[in-house]
Amino acid sequence: MDSTTEPRKTAIVVSAHSADFVWRAGGAIALYAERGWTVTVVCLSFGERGESAKLWREPGMSLDAVKAARRDEAERAAEILGARTMFFDLGDYPMRISDDALFRLADVYRELHPEFILTHSTSDPYNFDHPLASNAAQEARVIAQAHGHAPDTKVLGAPPVFLFEPHQPEQCGWVPNVLLDITPVWTKKYAAFKTMAAQEHLWEYYERAALQRGAQGARNSNRKMKYAEGYQRVFPQVAEVFL
Repeated sequence: MDSTTEPRKTAIVVSAHSADFVWRAGGAIALYAERGWTVTVVCLSFGERGESAKLWREPGMSLDAVKAARRDEAERAAEILGARTMFFDLGDYPMRISDDALFRLADVYRELHPEFILTHSTSDPYNFDHPLASNAAQEARVIAQAHGHAPDTKVLGAPPVFLFEPHQPEQCGWVPNVLLDITPVWTKKYAAFKTMAAQEHLWEYYERAALQRGAQGARNSNRKMKYAEGYQRVFPQVAEVFL
């Protein structure tokens, strides 16, 4: 890289399962990738047990084959969106986060120094893996801010954390306070949907969700948007001006 070239800005998405980032944050990923950012998706699990019912209905299916299929889907979706992927393979239903996994994620933060982090809601009575992933994403952020962790590496600052929309927000106590216009990249997000053959039943649901958030975004602004993603900000916005 030319020494006069500014380093690319980075963002990290911590996804419990290999498809979550597509439904919930695919628009944000595509938007920032188009702006020249490096977006890294960390998939804590392949979603091989609880998120792959369609695959398990196929004769002779095995755990390794399901993992491989879900990894392939996620990699193809990420390529469409313009992101790179990392897989921790921590299992699902149940997922368990060890200290080693937390330190590994903290080290990813230290390496990439993201401008922001996207992850799950902190409550979800329908899927315990999702808040576990959110807690891990935020705990790893705190670890990466600690001067005593890996003291030979640069300490992480305070990147904002945004929680993307859960499947049933009312039951999760999730309220959006950011509506991100993803209309310019909707075709990319929907193309990424189509790589997720194991969960085809969710394509229409998340298209409806994007249309609804788009209508709300237009209502709350002067933007003529059609599709949007909702996010809940964890920490206060720090700024010198309101806009």
